[in-house]
Amino acid sequence: MPQGDGRDLDRSKNGFKRKKDCNGVSTEVAEESSNQQQSSVRKKRKEVAIFGNYKNYYGYRVDHDVDDDPRLRAMKKEWFEDKDCLDIGCNSGLITIAIARKFDCRSILGIDIDGARIKDAQWELQKVANMSMRRRLVGVDVVKQMVEKRENSGFFPENDLLKVVSFQKGNFVQHWHPPTGTHYHAILCLSVSKWVHLNWGDDGLITLFWRAWKLLNPGGVFILEPQPWSSYNSNRKVSEVAASNYKSIQIRPEDFQDILLDKIGFRRVESITSSLSGAKVGFDRPILAFWK
Repeated sequence: MPQGDGRDLDRSKNGFKRKKDCNGVSTEVAEESSNQQQSSVRKKRKEVAIFGNYKNYYGYRVDHDVDDDPRLRAMKKEWFEDKDCLDIGCNSGLITIAIARKFDCRSILGIDIDGARIKDAQWELQKVANMSMRRRLVGVDVVKQMVEKRENSGFFPENDLLKVVSFQKGNFVQHWHPPTGTHYHAILCLSVSKWVHLNWGDDGLITLFWRAWKLLNPGGVFILEPQPWSSYNSNRKVSEVAASNYKSIQIRPEDFQDILLDKIGFRRVESITSSLSGAKVGFDRPILAFWK
């Protein structure tokens, strides 16, 4: 029988490991205790989305495919068709891609503070493009399908998405800058303002609004989905910074409209939906469109 270092392991009836050291002394190591410790470590490592950068965010919002997101039904094609667009806080890019497909953007850039979410978005974009390529390889009449999609639902031909949609990691409030001279016809800011507000306070919120205004072309639209103050209270403890800023915030979501019109300089506003039919409870928020 092979000789080891004087130690061996056998399994006792109670689920422990019995370990003999080189002196022949037996000790018991609890597997169950070890498993519990590992489980505890996994729980401690649970993702904390201090910027609202939830990994499966869209799963919280809609029950089915993101194309069913009721926010898309509230938007108009003329805001995006053949235009350059920006999506602030794009998360995993599903809405960014859906807008490109549904409304025929000339270009749309999604930015997010979280590099992991940007990787998710790039993966999602490639997946959609690959699905289109597979349809070609199996002999599907792509031209006929594109025509049918345009006639029936207005969806964008997927094989062009890689030319139209792009994603970048960036902090819109602090460090991110588009190429010099770049302006957009439409800028989306959907369920982002609260996280900017909690992390950078009133100054950060004003910076968000001011930069969006500056980056818009005259006649461009800023589409804002602000979260209610009650949700601030729910998320105020995600970080020490958020907790501190929460106490000092003077601007409330009900003030946003007046600030954007009277202080920032937008010329008019339209509430494009006061109730999102089909949205999950807690996500049936009003969406406001502001024109420069």
